[in-house]
Amino acid sequence: MSRPNASDFPQEALDIYDDYAHGRVNRRQYLKLLAGCAVGGLTVETLLHGLSPNYALAQQVKPDDKRIKAEVITYDSPKGAGTMKGLLARPSKGTQFPAVLVIHENRGLNPYIEDVARRLAVEGFLALAPDALTPLGGYPGDDSKGRALQRKRDKEKMILDFVAAAELLDKHPQSTGKVGAVGFCFGGNVVYHIAIRAPKVLDAGVPYYGRQPDLEEVPKIGAPLLIHNGEHDKRVLAGAAALEAALKKHKKEFKAHVYKDANHGFHNDTTPRYDEAAAKLSWKRTVDFFKAKLVDAKTK
Repeated sequence: MSRPNASDFPQEALDIYDDYAHGRVNRRQYLKLLAGCAVGGLTVETLLHGLSPNYALAQQVKPDDKRIKAEVITYDSPKGAGTMKGLLARPSKGTQFPAVLVIHENRGLNPYIEDVARRLAVEGFLALAPDALTPLGGYPGDDSKGRALQRKRDKEKMILDFVAAAELLDKHPQSTGKVGAVGFCFGGNVVYHIAIRAPKVLDAGVPYYGRQPDLEEVPKIGAPLLIHNGEHDKRVLAGAAALEAALKKHKKEFKAHVYKDANHGFHNDTTPRYDEAAAKLSWKRTVDFFKAKLVDAKTK
Protein backbone atom coordinates (compact mmCIF):
# COMPACT_ATOMS: atom_id res chain seq x y z
CA MET A 1 0.00 0.00 0.00
CA SER A 2 1.53 3.31 -1.08
CA ARG A 3 1.86 6.15 1.37
CA PRO A 4 0.15 9.48 0.70
CA ASN A 5 2.26 12.36 -0.47
CA ALA A 6 1.53 16.07 -0.43
CA SER A 7 2.60 16.44 -4.06
CA ASP A 8 -0.43 14.36 -5.14
CA PHE A 9 -2.87 17.07 -4.00
CA PRO A 10 -3.47 20.75 -4.76
CA GLN A 11 -1.93 22.95 -2.06
CA GLU A 12 -5.32 24.62 -1.59
CA ALA A 13 -6.86 21.26 -0.65
CA LEU A 14 -4.08 20.60 1.87
CA ASP A 15 -4.65 24.03 3.43
CA ILE A 16 -8.39 23.36 3.65
CA TYR A 17 -7.71 20.02 5.35
CA ASP A 18 -5.46 21.80 7.85
CA ASP A 19 -8.30 24.20 8.68
CA TYR A 20 -10.66 21.26 9.16
CA ALA A 21 -8.18 19.25 11.25
CA HIS A 22 -7.73 22.21 13.60
CA GLY A 23 -11.44 23.02 13.92
CA ARG A 24 -11.35 26.29 12.01
CA VAL A 25 -14.06 24.99 9.66
CA ASN A 26 -16.77 22.42 10.32
CA ARG A 27 -17.44 19.36 8.18
CA ARG A 28 -20.12 21.07 6.07
CA GLN A 29 -17.77 23.97 5.32
CA TYR A 30 -14.95 21.52 4.67
CA LEU A 31 -16.92 19.67 1.99
CA LYS A 32 -18.05 22.91 0.40
CA LEU A 33 -14.49 24.23 0.21
CA LEU A 34 -13.21 20.93 -1.21
CA ALA A 35 -15.74 21.25 -4.02
CA GLY A 36 -13.75 24.24 -5.26
CA CYS A 37 -10.67 22.00 -5.60
CA ALA A 38 -12.51 19.28 -7.54
CA VAL A 39 -11.03 20.03 -10.96
CA GLY A 40 -8.92 18.16 -13.49
CA GLY A 41 -10.53 14.80 -12.85
CA LEU A 42 -10.58 15.14 -9.06
CA THR A 43 -13.93 14.72 -7.31
CA VAL A 44 -14.97 15.75 -3.81
CA GLU A 45 -15.22 12.06 -2.92
CA THR A 46 -11.68 11.41 -4.17
CA LEU A 47 -10.31 14.36 -2.24
CA LEU A 48 -12.22 13.46 0.93
CA HIS A 49 -10.95 9.89 0.85
CA GLY A 50 -7.41 10.88 -0.03
CA LEU A 51 -7.15 13.56 2.64
CA SER A 52 -8.41 11.33 5.45
CA PRO A 53 -5.87 9.51 7.66
CA ASN A 54 -5.19 5.89 6.73
CA TYR A 55 -3.86 4.19 9.84
CA ALA A 56 -3.09 1.01 7.97
CA LEU A 57 0.00 2.94 6.88
CA ALA A 58 1.10 3.82 10.41
CA GLN A 59 2.80 0.58 11.35
CA GLN A 60 6.51 0.93 10.79
CA VAL A 61 7.05 -1.14 13.94
CA LYS A 62 4.46 -3.81 14.73
CA PRO A 63 3.17 -4.11 18.32
CA ASP A 64 4.59 -7.65 18.55
CA ASP A 65 8.00 -6.72 17.11
CA LYS A 66 10.54 -8.89 18.94
CA ARG A 67 12.97 -5.99 19.28
CA ILE A 68 10.71 -4.23 21.77
CA LYS A 69 8.29 -4.72 24.63
CA ALA A 70 5.18 -2.54 24.78
CA GLU A 71 2.34 -2.31 27.28
CA VAL A 72 -0.44 0.04 28.34
CA ILE A 73 0.28 1.51 31.75
CA THR A 74 -1.63 3.69 34.21
CA TYR A 75 0.02 6.58 36.03
CA ASP A 76 -0.99 9.25 38.53
CA SER A 77 -1.60 12.84 37.48
CA PRO A 78 -2.90 14.48 40.66
CA LYS A 79 -2.96 18.01 39.22
CA GLY A 80 -4.50 16.90 35.94
CA ALA A 81 -6.92 14.06 35.20
CA GLY A 82 -6.05 12.13 38.35
CA THR A 83 -5.35 8.88 36.54
CA MET A 84 -3.90 8.59 33.04
CA LYS A 85 -3.13 5.79 30.60
CA GLY A 86 -0.41 5.56 28.01
CA LEU A 87 1.61 3.21 25.86
CA LEU A 88 5.02 2.40 27.32
CA ALA A 89 7.54 0.87 24.91
CA ARG A 90 11.15 -0.15 25.50
CA PRO A 91 13.85 -2.31 23.95
CA SER A 92 13.41 -6.02 24.67
CA LYS A 93 17.01 -6.28 25.85
CA GLY A 94 18.56 -4.19 28.60
CA THR A 95 17.49 -2.84 31.97
CA GLN A 96 17.80 0.96 31.80
CA PHE A 97 17.31 3.37 28.94
CA PRO A 98 17.18 7.11 28.25
CA ALA A 99 13.51 8.09 28.18
CA VAL A 100 11.37 10.02 25.73
CA LEU A 101 7.85 11.34 26.25
CA VAL A 102 5.76 11.23 23.05
CA ILE A 103 2.96 13.82 22.88
CA HIS A 104 0.14 13.36 20.41
CA GLU A 105 -1.72 15.83 18.19
CA ASN A 106 -5.14 17.32 18.91
CA ARG A 107 -7.04 14.03 18.70
CA GLY A 108 -5.73 11.61 21.33
CA LEU A 109 -3.40 8.65 21.17
CA ASN A 110 -4.01 7.35 17.67
CA PRO A 111 -2.12 4.48 15.92
CA TYR A 112 0.40 6.84 14.34
CA ILE A 113 1.57 8.21 17.70
CA GLU A 114 1.65 4.70 19.18
CA ASP A 115 3.95 3.72 16.33
CA VAL A 116 6.21 6.71 17.00
CA ALA A 117 6.67 5.38 20.55
CA ARG A 118 7.58 1.96 19.20
CA ARG A 119 10.02 3.52 16.71
CA LEU A 120 11.80 5.20 19.63
CA ALA A 121 11.95 1.89 21.52
CA VAL A 122 13.68 0.32 18.51
CA GLU A 123 16.21 3.17 18.71
CA GLY A 124 17.01 2.29 22.32
CA PHE A 125 14.69 4.55 24.30
CA LEU A 126 12.08 4.01 26.99
CA ALA A 127 9.13 5.78 25.33
CA LEU A 128 5.84 6.78 26.93
CA ALA A 129 2.91 8.01 24.83
CA PRO A 130 0.04 9.14 27.11
CA ASP A 131 -3.54 9.52 25.93
CA ALA A 132 -4.99 12.88 26.96
CA LEU A 133 -8.45 11.43 26.29
CA THR A 134 -8.10 8.91 29.14
CA PRO A 135 -10.70 10.63 31.40
CA LEU A 136 -13.15 10.66 28.47
CA GLY A 137 -12.73 7.00 27.64
CA GLY A 138 -9.58 7.19 25.55
CA TYR A 139 -8.95 7.62 21.84
CA PRO A 140 -12.27 6.61 20.18
CA GLY A 141 -10.79 5.08 17.03
CA ASP A 142 -11.81 8.03 14.86
CA ASP A 143 -9.86 11.27 14.50
CA SER A 144 -12.90 13.52 14.09
CA LYS A 145 -14.42 12.15 17.29
CA GLY A 146 -11.03 12.37 18.96
CA ARG A 147 -10.70 16.06 18.10
CA ALA A 148 -14.18 16.73 19.47
CA LEU A 149 -13.34 14.93 22.71
CA GLN A 150 -10.01 16.69 23.16
CA ARG A 151 -11.70 20.08 22.84
CA LYS A 152 -13.77 19.13 25.89
CA ARG A 153 -10.72 18.81 28.10
CA ASP A 154 -9.17 21.73 29.95
CA LYS A 155 -5.84 22.49 28.25
CA GLU A 156 -4.11 23.38 31.51
CA LYS A 157 -4.98 20.01 32.99
CA MET A 158 -3.81 18.24 29.83
CA ILE A 159 -0.46 20.01 30.06
CA LEU A 160 -0.16 18.91 33.67
CA ASP A 161 -0.95 15.33 32.63
CA PHE A 162 2.07 15.39 30.32
CA VAL A 163 4.26 17.08 32.94
CA ALA A 164 3.32 14.22 35.28
CA ALA A 165 4.33 11.74 32.57
CA ALA A 166 7.73 13.42 32.21
CA GLU A 167 8.18 13.23 35.98
CA LEU A 168 7.26 9.55 35.88
CA LEU A 169 9.92 8.88 33.26
CA ASP A 170 12.49 10.81 35.31
CA LYS A 171 12.02 8.40 38.24
CA HIS A 172 11.04 5.22 36.38
CA PRO A 173 13.21 2.24 37.42
CA GLN A 174 13.94 1.46 33.76
CA SER A 175 14.97 5.05 33.03
CA THR A 176 18.48 6.45 33.28
CA GLY A 177 16.94 9.70 34.49
CA LYS A 178 17.63 11.43 31.19
CA VAL A 179 14.31 12.58 29.72
CA GLY A 180 13.41 14.00 26.33
CA ALA A 181 10.06 14.96 24.83
CA VAL A 182 8.83 14.99 21.25
CA GLY A 183 5.43 16.35 20.29
CA PHE A 184 3.43 16.99 17.15
CA CYS A 185 1.11 19.96 16.55
CA PHE A 186 -0.71 20.28 19.91
CA GLY A 187 2.05 18.09 21.28
CA GLY A 188 4.72 20.42 19.94
CA ASN A 189 3.23 23.24 21.97
CA VAL A 190 3.16 20.99 25.03
CA VAL A 191 6.89 20.28 24.61
CA TYR A 192 7.53 24.00 25.07
CA HIS A 193 5.35 24.03 28.20
CA ILE A 194 7.22 21.09 29.74
CA ALA A 195 10.55 22.77 28.99
CA ILE A 196 9.22 25.83 30.85
CA ARG A 197 7.44 24.11 33.74
CA ALA A 198 9.77 21.20 34.41
CA PRO A 199 13.27 22.53 33.59
CA LYS A 200 14.91 20.16 36.08
CA VAL A 201 13.19 17.14 34.52
CA LEU A 202 13.42 17.72 30.78
CA ASP A 203 16.85 17.29 29.19
CA ALA A 204 15.89 17.74 25.51
CA GLY A 205 12.78 18.87 23.64
CA VAL A 206 11.70 18.38 20.03
CA PRO A 207 8.57 20.33 19.00
CA TYR A 208 7.22 19.44 15.58
CA TYR A 209 5.17 22.33 14.14
CA GLY A 210 3.91 23.38 17.57
CA ARG A 211 2.49 26.79 18.40
CA GLN A 212 5.10 28.86 20.20
CA PRO A 213 4.84 29.65 23.93
CA ASP A 214 4.37 33.16 25.30
CA LEU A 215 7.69 34.92 24.81
CA GLU A 216 7.83 36.11 28.41
CA GLU A 217 8.09 32.42 29.40
CA VAL A 218 11.22 31.81 27.32
CA PRO A 219 13.68 32.61 30.16
CA LYS A 220 12.24 29.64 32.07
CA ILE A 221 13.13 27.12 29.35
CA GLY A 222 15.68 24.70 30.75
CA ALA A 223 16.29 22.22 27.94
CA PRO A 224 17.93 22.42 24.52
CA LEU A 225 15.38 22.44 21.71
CA LEU A 226 15.29 21.02 18.20
CA ILE A 227 12.44 22.71 16.30
CA HIS A 228 10.90 21.31 13.11
CA ASN A 229 8.53 23.29 10.85
CA GLY A 230 7.27 23.04 7.28
CA GLU A 231 7.67 25.79 4.69
CA HIS A 232 3.94 25.88 3.88
CA ASP A 233 2.87 26.01 7.55
CA LYS A 234 2.25 29.75 7.56
CA ARG A 235 0.19 29.64 10.74
CA VAL A 236 3.02 28.25 12.88
CA LEU A 237 5.82 30.04 11.01
CA ALA A 238 4.15 33.37 11.78
CA GLY A 239 5.51 33.10 15.33
CA ALA A 240 8.81 31.36 14.58
CA ALA A 241 11.07 34.37 14.10
CA ALA A 242 9.98 36.02 17.35
CA LEU A 243 10.56 32.83 19.32
CA GLU A 244 14.01 32.33 17.81
CA ALA A 245 14.93 35.91 18.64
CA ALA A 246 13.82 35.41 22.23
CA LEU A 247 15.74 32.14 22.53
CA LYS A 248 18.88 33.87 21.24
CA LYS A 249 18.36 36.86 23.54
CA HIS A 250 18.15 34.60 26.59
CA LYS A 251 21.03 32.38 25.40
CA LYS A 252 18.96 29.22 25.13
CA GLU A 253 20.35 26.28 23.19
CA PHE A 254 18.26 25.50 20.12
CA LYS A 255 18.31 24.66 16.44
CA ALA A 256 15.38 25.28 14.10
CA HIS A 257 14.76 23.67 10.74
CA VAL A 258 12.21 24.66 8.08
CA TYR A 259 11.62 21.91 5.52
CA LYS A 260 11.18 23.05 1.93
CA ASP A 261 7.73 22.50 0.42
CA ALA A 262 6.54 20.70 3.58
CA ASN A 263 3.15 21.25 5.19
CA HIS A 264 1.96 21.23 8.78
CA GLY A 265 1.83 17.57 9.80
CA PHE A 266 4.56 16.49 7.38
CA HIS A 267 5.84 13.76 9.72
CA ASN A 268 2.47 11.98 9.98
CA ASP A 269 2.74 9.19 7.43
CA THR A 270 -1.00 8.46 7.40
CA THR A 271 -2.20 11.65 5.70
CA PRO A 272 -1.36 13.33 2.36
CA ARG A 273 0.43 16.14 4.17
CA TYR A 274 3.18 13.58 4.71
CA ASP A 275 6.46 14.55 3.08
CA GLU A 276 8.74 11.55 2.92
CA ALA A 277 12.01 13.46 2.55
CA ALA A 278 11.21 15.92 5.35
CA ALA A 279 9.85 13.20 7.62
CA LYS A 280 12.90 10.98 7.27
CA LEU A 281 15.43 13.79 7.61
CA SER A 282 13.69 15.37 10.60
CA TRP A 283 13.37 11.99 12.31
CA LYS A 284 17.05 11.21 11.83
CA ARG A 285 17.88 14.60 13.31
CA THR A 286 15.50 13.92 16.20
CA VAL A 287 16.97 10.53 17.06
CA ASP A 288 20.53 11.87 16.76
CA PHE A 289 19.59 14.82 18.99
CA PHE A 290 18.13 12.58 21.67
CA LYS A 291 21.14 10.27 21.58
CA ALA A 292 23.45 13.26 21.93
CA LYS A 293 21.52 14.85 24.81
CA LEU A 294 20.14 11.84 26.68
CA VAL A 295 22.72 9.08 26.41
CA ASP A 296 25.08 9.51 29.34
CA ALA A 297 28.76 9.16 28.46
CA LYS A 298 29.06 6.29 30.93
CA THR A 299 26.42 4.28 29.08
CA LYS A 300 27.75 4.80 25.55
